[in-house]
Amino acid sequence: MNRAERGCVGDQPQHTGLFNTLRLAPLYLHTAALRALWFRPRWDNFMEKDFLLAMDELALLRQFSGAPRDFWPRFLNAAARLASADIAVLLLGNPGKTPRWTKIGDWDSGSGLSRARTQFTSQLEALAERGLAGNFIEPTEAAAGIFIVAVRLKSLRAEDELILAAQLKGAGDAAARECLVRLSLIADVPAAFQQTLASQKVRHDVEKFAAVLDLNVPVNDATRFLPAALAFCNGIATRFRCDRASLGWMEGGYIRLRAISRTEQFDRQMAAAQLLEAAMEECVDQDEEILWPEPEGITTVARDHENFAAAQKSGNMASVPLRLDGKVVGVLACERQSGAFDAPELQQIRLACDQVTRRLSELKHYDRWFGARWAAQTREYFAQWLGPEHTWSKVSAILIVLVLAALFLVRVTYRVQGNFILRSDEAEYLTAPFDGYIDGVMVRAGDRVTNSEALLTLNRSELLLDQASALADVARYERQAEKDRAANDISDMRIDDAQAQQAQAQLDVVRYRLANAVIKSPFDGVIVEGDLRERIGSPVKQGDELFKVARLDTLYAEAEIPERDVQEIIGKTSGEIAFVTQPKIKYPVTIQTVEPSAITKKDGNVFLVRLKLGPDPANWWRPGMTGLCKISTEKRTLFWILTHRTVDFLRMKLWW
Repeated sequence: MNRAERGCVGDQPQHTGLFNTLRLAPLYLHTAALRALWFRPRWDNFMEKDFLLAMDELALLRQFSGAPRDFWPRFLNAAARLASADIAVLLLGNPGKTPRWTKIGDWDSGSGLSRARTQFTSQLEALAERGLAGNFIEPTEAAAGIFIVAVRLKSLRAEDELILAAQLKGAGDAAARECLVRLSLIADVPAAFQQTLASQKVRHDVEKFAAVLDLNVPVNDATRFLPAALAFCNGIATRFRCDRASLGWMEGGYIRLRAISRTEQFDRQMAAAQLLEAAMEECVDQDEEILWPEPEGITTVARDHENFAAAQKSGNMASVPLRLDGKVVGVLACERQSGAFDAPELQQIRLACDQVTRRLSELKHYDRWFGARWAAQTREYFAQWLGPEHTWSKVSAILIVLVLAALFLVRVTYRVQGNFILRSDEAEYLTAPFDGYIDGVMVRAGDRVTNSEALLTLNRSELLLDQASALADVARYERQAEKDRAANDISDMRIDDAQAQQAQAQLDVVRYRLANAVIKSPFDGVIVEGDLRERIGSPVKQGDELFKVARLDTLYAEAEIPERDVQEIIGKTSGEIAFVTQPKIKYPVTIQTVEPSAITKKDGNVFLVRLKLGPDPANWWRPGMTGLCKISTEKRTLFWILTHRTVDFLRMKLWW
């Protein structure tokens, strides 16, 4: 269809309302002017009637709202009758193209062929070129009253070239000029028609856009993907009188049926659902709308649509792809029996799909568990660099190459690990000095103590009584010895002296026990063992272990290194330890000695390694604390670190 058949409508519509009322005013002025120009000397009443009918027709054409193919023949007919032309032609210019001019309509009075007509037809392009410069009238055979008239018709677009050329027969010079004036006065009728078409198109576009916006409202109100998809399908089915509207969404590279209008639940395993998904896949593969039955001149493949329509007796079907950023993410399939989908309906459906695609895509993205969302985002990120096809395969191949390169090329310090325990070089067990009862306990296990600090006291009541008795015995025996000395009884005196010495020895023993009734710390340290607070008042025997006190300034770590790794630490000096209580803090250590003999443990033989701690031990360190130690050896490849134990095991088993 050329521009004249489309109405030569411009891109910008003109004003409506009051302007349309004012625009009709020239119609009546033109009519009055034409009636005033009417000449009667040579035309009869029939021609006057024909003139009035042409004027009425042109008045209707100024407000004509039909198709351009109906307007132009009627306009050409009315213009020719108004000018009483023998033949009239409507020409459309094609700037820069071949042919330069196209005849889009002609009118013939039916007077038959003549030399003048043949001459007029042969020079149409020349007449059109002259008409672009301005309206003109030219006699061809003045004696026979034959004149040529050319008028440029007005259009909303200045670049449109429309020329109306006519040949008059049997007219005088005055009548010919009057015809030129008449045609000049109706030259704006095409522009008025185009204005009407533009206004009508704008009104229709507004109505279509409003209908599309109405479809968006329930989709935007939904907060989940499936309710939004169902609302969209219901809206499409209602708006376009569809028996069924279905939405499929791209998942894992394939279309999956997700919503059917007026159907909340359905089984995707049904034959109908699988046929519909196949039809949607056909639309995705071609990335364009597919209509069934196929219109003439359409080259799309619709074999799956034909199968589905035949199986379900759908009648008419239209599939529209939903695109997001130029990529198909879904397909909308519409079915109805009432009639085929025309171009305006298909355009509205396409516009509705374009409006809701992003909203549906966002709901689909966030309507999944976070792992699927992260995977999708990761794939989209890598797709920007590696392409949308086989993205995960490409990423996996790159990762494998990087891992292999890291395994065989990257060298890191290999560290032998083992368990350790804190020990102290100086620890002392405090025992009960004599049989007695616990009178008081001042400390418990874990408390830090200072030198000579009281830790425990034994009951001294019985000792005080023994002390008093021993003092009395000593005084008694000394007085008796004095009496014997005065009486010069040497033998008795010696006996009394011996008994006095014996009583003094007993007194010394009692005083020694009184002095040791308070158990004190022998040095600054920490109570490692001994929590006797619940045993106050209970008896103890001489030699019972009461406390174990260890010095803190002589702590060291004793590590157990498995036999299979001990050769790696020979000659090495540095390492790190981490306590079970504070695994995030690493402390440096230095190897002092490695025991020359192994110790048998449940999991195998181990060698004891003495580790020297740093110069600033933490105040919370206590003997007996355990953790993990790692001793640095030499740099090895990651592949060797990960596989050397397996290789050693196989060598032992297979005797390589």
